[in-house]
Amino acid sequence: MVNVVKNIEFSKALKLDELISYQPGQVVSKTLAQIPTANVTLFSLDKGEGISTHTTSGDAIVQVLDGEAEIMIGNDLIIVKAGETVIMPSGIPHGLEARKRFKMLLTVIKGQ
Repeated sequence: MVNVVKNIEFSKALKLDELISYQPGQVVSKTLAQIPTANVTLFSLDKGEGISTHTTSGDAIVQVLDGEAEIMIGNDLIIVKAGETVIMPSGIPHGLEARKRFKMLLTVIKGQ
């Protein structure tokens, strides 16, 4: 069987926030797994950087690893900090902006 997970060491205790670095003025991403029904991606965003409003065909789980961000889901503004998790439902416009440097693990689960 071929491993689905990539860009990460197997059989080792890891700190996810240490697997991706901040870059000045940039959004950085590292895909850890991608199959037709799910994507798992690490992100780091410098302060003031963001991901523009969009919709997805799957529910998106944001697990905040470091920093602070504003997440807009429909008309709701949510402030998230390290240690918190937010679910962004499929089909609802959402986007985010880093209030401070910000790292997250994003998991998108799509229905079949």
